[in-house]
Amino acid sequence: MSGPAQASPRHARLAFYGDDFTGSTDALEALAGAGLRCALFLEPPQPGSLEAFGELDAIGLAGHGRAMSPAEMDEALPPLLQALAQVAPIVHYKVCSTFDSAPHVGSIGRVIEIARRTLGCGAVPIVAGNPALGRYCLFGHLYARSGTDGRVYRIDRHPIMRVHPVTPMDESDLAVHIARQAPLRFAGVTLADLDRGPEAAEAAWRAALETGAEAVLIDAASPAHLTEVGRLLQAQAQVSPLFVVGSSGLQYALTQWWRASGQGGAAGGAALGQVEAVDQVLAVSGSASALTALQIEAGLAAGLVEVAVQAHELLDAAAWPAVREALVARATAVLAEGRSPLLHTARGPDDPRIGRMVEALVAAGRTPDAARLEGGRLLGQRLAELTRAILERARVPRLLLAGGDTSSLVMQALGPQALTVAARLSPGAPLCRLHGGDALAHGMQAALKGGQMGGPDFFERAWRGAR
Repeated sequence: MSGPAQASPRHARLAFYGDDFTGSTDALEALAGAGLRCALFLEPPQPGSLEAFGELDAIGLAGHGRAMSPAEMDEALPPLLQALAQVAPIVHYKVCSTFDSAPHVGSIGRVIEIARRTLGCGAVPIVAGNPALGRYCLFGHLYARSGTDGRVYRIDRHPIMRVHPVTPMDESDLAVHIARQAPLRFAGVTLADLDRGPEAAEAAWRAALETGAEAVLIDAASPAHLTEVGRLLQAQAQVSPLFVVGSSGLQYALTQWWRASGQGGAAGGAALGQVEAVDQVLAVSGSASALTALQIEAGLAAGLVEVAVQAHELLDAAAWPAVREALVARATAVLAEGRSPLLHTARGPDDPRIGRMVEALVAAGRTPDAARLEGGRLLGQRLAELTRAILERARVPRLLLAGGDTSSLVMQALGPQALTVAARLSPGAPLCRLHGGDALAHGMQAALKGGQMGGPDFFERAWRGAR
């Protein structure tokens, strides 16, 4: 990403950095659905970029912090956070709602250290609960609904997140989890504090600050809790600029409070268009989650054409040009027939293609952990290159992407200037419209989902239309 934004100071209500692309569109959807004028940029927006969108209530920056090492964060994040702090009084570092991260990659603890050092902020609020997505934070412990069976699990017992291939969640106490990543002092504002009303919540916040806490974990298990969280944080931002870490629960918290206090979105409501059917789509999945596997199965049953990608073949630099050409030819042939291809590198966490990819990298000298991390990055890069090559030969009106790294890297390869929400598709995974960049991207629609987002019919709804 390039240098700092040069926008006029604090002309928006909120600025956020999404640590992957699907998480960024999740936050964008929450804001647009509340009637706020907002856009998601791939680079810190310059004045000319902002003018093209008119006056914005919120500005987002899509990043890839979730895939960064601490050293990469140290280099990349300070100028970006400084740029966002020039734009709005509240800066939000948006993380995945499951908080999956680790000391060596996507470290939320390191982000808090960087922000405190770069922005000079005090205690950093952490907002984890988001009932709209089935995420609940109770006395510091995170719970999440599974898209495979609809049940709510403590995050360290979640059937998908506890076996995440890169950042498995083995701890539900978020203070303990994040403290493994950085030696931070934690305090909390609990459900009991929120339920006792505004005065009790404010007293709990003040008590947390008096302990010298560097991070304050705030519970939420209901929309009412989030509205109170929004009130509390807005009050703090009126005293001094605020840096917050959390899921899109932060967007819901603020917009609910703004609406409750008569400061609702300028658009005056939550009206977004419905997802209309299109003749053809290009679907690309780099996700290995069990939920994405169900979505792939349902998409194929609905008529998408399977193009299975052998992950280990994408890692061989010498073989890659021929492999790419064969996959591009296969996908474009499907499109020429009037059908829609679905390219995927895995159908669930037990797909043997993942094992073959890891084995190939281990044989080349990587440790198993490094192999999973490096393999995931390289897969995303190859899928991005592949997607652009397909679209250069065969245009489609709508692109469907599954997987956080895949979505981020494909969007970088296509290079739009910004995204806006076109329609609600699935909570946390809206249908977006691409703006600017070259002719390949401008005007195209894209639906981007993380591994835990969407129902089993996600691909079908994104293709055939949904209300």
